[in-house]
Amino acid sequence: MKKLLGAAALVGMASAAHAQTSVTVYGLLDANITYNNNADANKNSQFKLNSGGMNTSRFGLRGSEDLGNGLKAIMQLEGGILLDTGASDGDLFGRQANVGLQGDFGRVVAGRSYSTTYDFILPFDPLGYAPQYSWATSGGATGNRKDGMLTTISNLLKYQYDGKGYKLGATYGFGEVAGNTSGNAKAIIAASVFDGPWAVVATYEQNNSAPIANGSYDQAKVLHLGATYDLGDAKLFAGYRNFKKTLAAGGADQRSDMLWLGANYNVAPAWTLTGVYYYQDIKNVAPGADADPGLLSLRAKYALSKRTDLYVAGGYAKASNNKLTGVSRDDAGFASSQSSVTAGIQHRF
Repeated sequence: MKKLLGAAALVGMASAAHAQTSVTVYGLLDANITYNNNADANKNSQFKLNSGGMNTSRFGLRGSEDLGNGLKAIMQLEGGILLDTGASDGDLFGRQANVGLQGDFGRVVAGRSYSTTYDFILPFDPLGYAPQYSWATSGGATGNRKDGMLTTISNLLKYQYDGKGYKLGATYGFGEVAGNTSGNAKAIIAASVFDGPWAVVATYEQNNSAPIANGSYDQAKVLHLGATYDLGDAKLFAGYRNFKKTLAAGGADQRSDMLWLGANYNVAPAWTLTGVYYYQDIKNVAPGADADPGLLSLRAKYALSKRTDLYVAGGYAKASNNKLTGVSRDDAGFASSQSSVTAGIQHRF
């Protein structure tokens, strides 16, 4: 009997220890068939199997250990996948690789992670940063500029505190340039307030490039504002970005404003419709040199289950003054307009 009681006690202790530590494997797989017109310099159309329509495909590990007194050790490793080829989308854990602590004081992590801007503005984009077709992270102007937010940062310390009806956040990315503490450094602060059906957010970031020979560096300063209002079956969204970049080599500052307005509407328990318009006002350029592109995006999503969705979406981008633009926030444009439609499936595990 004593042996049985001892064995039971050991099993109980092992179970308790196991309960205090957890590691979760998670991921998201998203594939679609896409049609684009004006897909190259010859204005040819294109059909392709694409990885990432509503979200980019990824896998990861998320873990925590209960240290007692409300304190936890936390970790996360996450990498991107190109589902159409099976290749890695960047480095093995290029999306996230961090470790930290969480408690009554909030949450702090060190390593590589999404920026505080990314975390705080995400709920204010009706498309949730969809690769097809959202410009919330960066605009559709092509060329040597990409007016947008910092999305992921290496060498960072990131802090977030979730209060009752509000949350605060900050990120600092070490530049790690010998003899120049400002070169290549990143800094962000953010706050969000929510009460009942409405929420508002503000973020401010400063992004320094690597220094050039004289020690100076490009510097981008970016302000984001956003608001949402929940009407029940429908939710309204508004977002704004002010972007300014001074150049170490001289020349005119790069400036622009981005505005988006949109809505989600649950037409039935399994059906969600989304519509949003993004507009970028290019500033501080010669008359006739501004592209001022806009993107109209529409999407219908059908939930097969809590983890699997079917979707169809379309986007139409248009630029002024015969400048180049496209529906993608990442790919170069080849004409002053582009139309695109996609149909796909997403599964989360």
